[in-house]
Amino acid sequence: MATLRFSPFLSISSSSSSLSPLSPSLLSSRHISPFKPLHLQRSLSISRSRFLSFALAESDSAKSLEEDSIRPLLQELSDCLKLPPDFLSSLPNDLRLDLNDAAFDLSNGPVLDECGDEVGEMLLNLSRAWERADAATSNSIAEKLPSIESSLKGRANLALGKRLVSAGRRFQAMGQYGNGEVQKIANSMIKTGKELSRTPVVVTDEEPDRKSRKLKFGEIEFELTPEKANIGAAVGVLFGVLSWALTQGVQSIPESSMQYANDNALMLAKSLRGALLVLCYLSTLLSGFASIGLLLLGRQLSNENKPE
Repeated sequence: MATLRFSPFLSISSSSSSLSPLSPSLLSSRHISPFKPLHLQRSLSISRSRFLSFALAESDSAKSLEEDSIRPLLQELSDCLKLPPDFLSSLPNDLRLDLNDAAFDLSNGPVLDECGDEVGEMLLNLSRAWERADAATSNSIAEKLPSIESSLKGRANLALGKRLVSAGRRFQAMGQYGNGEVQKIANSMIKTGKELSRTPVVVTDEEPDRKSRKLKFGEIEFELTPEKANIGAAVGVLFGVLSWALTQGVQSIPESSMQYANDNALMLAKSLRGALLVLCYLSTLLSGFASIGLLLLGRQLSNENKPE
């Protein structure tokens, strides 16, 4: 009975001793297991930071490789554009027309606003050299092509790429000529243009520069502003008033006052008088339309220049 009475106590004491705070197993279960998630979190944070740094390094290296890939293409295009002194001037008439089309595609529109001042001026000078068939000037400009790499930022890459692809297709349409110089230029232009067009454009919160409208008559180029449009409208009104006054002066001369030696001279005078009246009326009408158009243009330019 004693054994039966004291056996639960002994079993409880043994179990309690096994659950004693001084038990090594309890110490290990209480003190080591809670620290396992912390070690995992630290290892995960370290691995995550290493992954992020590796990804940033990879993106920087890819960006540097992309920037480095543009300069060899510009150098290749520069080498292809270096032609013999009499190459452009010896082109047939149909190829000269294609060359002029390529020059137009390279520099038409707001080239200075889209590509920047340095690149835009270079494209304008190169297109003028092609139009004049001046190979020497074209070669000197082509040597400077690799130096524009630092100026190709943002949307200038996309604008220059589109112009190079368009001009390159003009050269490609010229077919085989000489020792294949034309096709080399075409292939290099298209390849460089496509590479520049693939360059990502960084969108910023800065307000974009407002594009100015320009008129170009041959070598003369001037910018359109609301003030210039209003001045042109005033000049048109003045010219219309003068034309109307001249019309009234000619019309006020009676036909009976015309005295000539014979009927043929009289008929000629009447014909000249009628032609002068028609010309003056047309001049007055055109001056009025031009003045109205310039006033509307000046109003439109004023609205475009207003801050939003």
